[in-house]
Amino acid sequence: AQESRGLGDVYKEATAICSAIEDANGSTYFTFSYEFDKEQASRGYFTVDKGSVTVNGVSLTVVSPTRDSFKVAIIPYTKEHTNFCAIELGSVVNLEFDIIGKYIACMNSLA
Repeated sequence: AQESRGLGDVYKEATAICSAIEDANGSTYFTFSYEFDKEQASRGYFTVDKGSVTVNGVSLTVVSPTRDSFKVAIIPYTKEHTNFCAIELGSVVNLEFDIIGKYIACMNSLA
């Protein structure tokens, strides 16, 4: 498995493992699995359908999230011009979660 090459380390909030790669008519679906942590989730560190997630510094839209995984759809241009060209099954990547969840968690803690 290929490790992240330090990309996205500045804002790393969690790591995930590439658990599946699927062809999607020229584009590619990457599935990433991460350890669910209830405390972290209460602070906004989770994914929601059509929300944003940053994987190794690349901001993407979440598809099909579960409690501990999510998919992203990568078009050929993005795959060729970002670090996604080096991600393979088992690769460890850095994650940064959507800011909206963090805002909501913050507002709930003030209520």
